[in-house]
Amino acid sequence: MECIECGEKIIGRSDKKFCNDGCRNAFNNKQNKNSSNLMRNINNKLRRNYRILSEINIEGKTKIPKTKLDGLGFDFNLFTSLKVYKNGSEYKFVYDQGYKILEENFVLIVKNS
Repeated sequence: MECIECGEKIIGRSDKKFCNDGCRNAFNNKQNKNSSNLMRNINNKLRRNYRILSEINIEGKTKIPKTKLDGLGFDFNLFTSLKVYKNGSEYKFVYDQGYKILEENFVLIVKNS
């Protein structure tokens, strides 16, 4: 039997596919590279969104112009959850920081504690 990553001879059980943990990890990292990159990029954008909201919303409730978030690179398409209240208000959350688009291009940022 040969290692499916490096081609070295495998010593041990007859059902082994890799010669060592390094080859196993390298093979699996190659297999998952595209999905890992996508998830890494999305997680980075979510972290940036969270950082932006947290730095602006120090008081726990803040109203700001939408253009300010745009200027900081906030991505309105990425959030972790959506909450619709009984009165119909819709808040998008990035972890515990939520926001609602108001009329006249303002955004209300709230912290869910």
